[in-house]
Amino acid sequence: MSRAAVARTYADALLDLAERDDGGAAWLEMLSEAAGLYESSPPFKAFLDTPRVSEKDKVAVLREAFAERYPENFVRFLTLVVRKRRQAMLPEIDEAARDLLNERTGRLHASVTLTTAPDEAFRQEIERELSRVLDREVDADFRTDPRLIGGMVVRAGDRVLDGSVRRRLQNLRRRLLETHTQPVG
Repeated sequence: MSRAAVARTYADALLDLAERDDGGAAWLEMLSEAAGLYESSPPFKAFLDTPRVSEKDKVAVLREAFAERYPENFVRFLTLVVRKRRQAMLPEIDEAARDLLNERTGRLHASVTLTTAPDEAFRQEIERELSRVLDREVDADFRTDPRLIGGMVVRAGDRVLDGSVRRRLQNLRRRLLETHTQPVG
């Protein structure tokens, strides 16, 4: 089974648990926090990934660390992920859960990359316009990449809308090279 399929299976189980626990969006936020902690904290990642620490000790530490912060069923989900040695997939499970929730609710997830972080009004304007263009309610997350120079890149489902200055410059360069290298005749 592919990593994407495994992540989707765990994500589906998480969403089912969240529904039974009336957790919904809160559970997605908790999953994002756990996945973010795994990605951004080298000591936490090393602790979960090392074979030197027993599964029992890892589960005990997770329970102690998250018991007061997260609902019991969510903590049990995290410990199951660790028991099955799938902790490295937490970011993929997080993404798959968001995609599944969007499918279930008829929404579309979009990743918007800009040169600088947008303010809240601009975020809402982008989401409204994307919803209009894509003919579905869009839930966007925003990233920054100064290499774009200007404009934005939008990834929504299997579509990529690249309106960046960098892409325009690359296209212009390609056209100039094609024109320059054609034989004169």
